[in-house]
Formats: sequence, C-alpha cells, structure tokens
Amino acid sequence: MKRTLWHHLKLCAEGDPNRTTDDAAIAVEDGKIVWLGASSDVPSAFTEWPREDLKGAWVTPGLIDCHTHLVYGGQRADEFAQRLAGVSYEAIAKQGGGIVSTVRATRAADESSLYEQSAARLEALLADGVTAIEIKSGYGLDLATERKMLRVARQLGERYPVTVRTTFLGAHALPPEFAGRADDYIDEVCNHMLPALADEGLVDAVDVFCERIGFSLAQSERVFEAAARRNIAVKMHAEQLSNSGGTALAARYRALSADHLEFLDEAGVAAMREAGTVAVLLPGAYYFIRETQLPPLDLLRRYKVPIAVSTDSNPGTSPATSLLLMMNMACTLFRMTVPEVLQGVTRHAARAFGDADHHGLLAPGRHADFAVWSVQSLAELAYWIGRPLCARVVRGGEIVYERRL
Repeated sequence: MKRTLWHHLKLCAEGDPNRTTDDAAIAVEDGKIVWLGASSDVPSAFTEWPREDLKGAWVTPGLIDCHTHLVYGGQRADEFAQRLAGVSYEAIAKQGGGIVSTVRATRAADESSLYEQSAARLEALLADGVTAIEIKSGYGLDLATERKMLRVARQLGERYPVTVRTTFLGAHALPPEFAGRADDYIDEVCNHMLPALADEGLVDAVDVFCERIGFSLAQSERVFEAAARRNIAVKMHAEQLSNSGGTALAARYRALSADHLEFLDEAGVAAMREAGTVAVLLPGAYYFIRETQLPPLDLLRRYKVPIAVSTDSNPGTSPATSLLLMMNMACTLFRMTVPEVLQGVTRHAARAFGDADHHGLLAPGRHADFAVWSVQSLAELAYWIGRPLCARVVRGGEIVYERRL
C-alpha cells in the first residue's frame, strides 16, 4: 500500500483558473486520490504520510488530447513544400500525393515500424502533460491496415503511461480501389470492417468524415447505424469545409463530439446543446490549411455547448505534437479565453474522449493523474510558444515524466 501526501502546491482541480486553491495538498493512496484541499485543512490521518514537496508549483488534471490521428506511416513535408511553391492540392493528388500517399505508406509499414513512428509523436505529447489520448484509424482503408493501426494504438496505451481510447475511422476517405464506388465502400466499412474490429476489442468509438470530399449524410448515417447496432459511441468530422448538416445528424445519434465545425450554423449548435454533444475545435488544422472561416464561438457560448480543444495530430493538415501550442492557437486564432482553453483540454475534453468519469478533473475516488507546471500563472499555459512548461506528470500516483532541468 503506497501513500503519498503531495503538498506545497497550487491546485486547479477542475481545470478552471477561476476556481483554485493557492496552498493545497493531495492525499493519494494506491494510485487514487483520497482527499484534496487546502493545506491548512489536511486531516490528521494523512499528516504522517510520506510527503512530496512540489515547491509551490501549479497542479492541474492531466491533459486530454481528444482528437488525434497519431498512428500513420511516413510524412508529407515535401507536399507542404510543394504547396508553398504554388502547386495545387489537385496537382499533388494526381501525382499520388495527399491522403493516398499516407494510405500507401501506412499500408506498407509493418506493425513494428508503425509503432516506432507513432511512439515518437506520443512522447512529445506526454512531455506536454497529456495523460489521455484518443487515436483514430483511417489511413488504412482496408481491414488489414485498419486493424494494424488500431493494434498499434492499443500497444501505445499498454507500453506508455497514458490512457488510449481508439476510434475506428474507416469512413475517412475513399480508397483508390473503390474509386467511384463510395456506397460499396460504406458497405465494406459497415458490414465487414467494423464488425471484425469490434469483435477483436479494438474499437471504443466510431467516426466518419461527413463532407463533400468525404462521405454524404446518407452514407454517414449508415455508419452511425452500424455503430448503434453494437452500442458503440460515435463522433463526426463535421462542417469543416461546408455546412452539410452533419452536426445535426451527429446530434441525433447522441454523438460524443462533432469536430472542426468552422461552417457550423445555429441549428447545428442548438442540436448539439440538446444532445449534449461536445464541440471539438482544431486550431492546428485551421492554421495549417489557412482557413479563414472561424468556428461560431459566440453561438457555442450562447447555447452553452461544451468546447474542447485538440491537436488533430495528422500528417496532412495538422502535424502537431503539442497540446499547449493548440491552446495558444485557440486563444489567438479563435479568441477563446484562458479558462475556456484549459477546460477545453481537461473537463470538456474528457466528455469528448468518452470517459468523463475517470478523466478531466481531480477529486476523491479518482485516479491520481495530474500535471505539475513550472509557471507562476495558469495563463502561461496558453501564453508561451515552444517553451517546455510541464515539470512532472503523475499517473496513478507515480511520477511517469520529469523534465530534466
């Protein structure tokens, strides 16, 4: 039985900078929080426990990256350079680039190579205070490769001190072998790929890219129906490039989240509010593709829709491995506030992640998963660009990361 009293810390237990304790302590027994509060109120039962002095550092819940495509083969830096030189996306695609190039690289990579590439990206996120991460498939677009991606995601959760939830995104794009046969591919996703992967225990949620360059509303609904038959939670890439009504569809199926949302309208926002669906904003993709249409922050605020922020870590539109940078971008590009972005990577991200009962806030009975920050103000988490701020990561009461000074 391991007992530790973490003390001499400033506590932001709920991810809200407006609700903090300046001199706090956290009592942890066997990996779980048994008490937290002001140091002056520590119960006598804990005062003789072994202590860990955090020297006045800030403590928040471990961060949650609730939308990533972390597992994939290769990279697309050369395509980025081509676009900067004026080559169109269509021209790059005709050369065999775009998502097809990532599908090709992912299919070609064996499981060990795919794991090594993905682990390097995960390590960067862990050093940013992340203790939970969602990882989507979607760069395989056939059963064997989608399985390989999800297996690698599971392995990352087993070998690293992070909670991983997997999302099957078979309906991410149309694979070359199904060109011109989108309905046939959706048949494959719903009737073969999803059942096989779910039976193997590889699927925690199902996602679909509902967009003019992705899949239609009718095709997206077929994916949701297939997930519903197996009682699997759903998510949606929605309203990123146009207002197709995908968010309203997602809300009808009580989706955990609708993500991107630059072209979301008031009807979609109202549907999200009614369904309890989280809005996941992805400023890295907005920045990287030079989007100019802002997501409707004022509407989301007015309807009190919970807003999460994530990296969307992927090779084509958001090659990001820093959740802190995404917090800064959400503030500067979307005009979100510091309390909004901090809750967007803790409490609200936990709902989009699909496990708010165990992640997103610190309270008695919950796992002792928290980040320790070398900052004087919590606003610094969204202020600094490229500066390492996480001093320690604690998971289950154990120090799993400590920055070398």
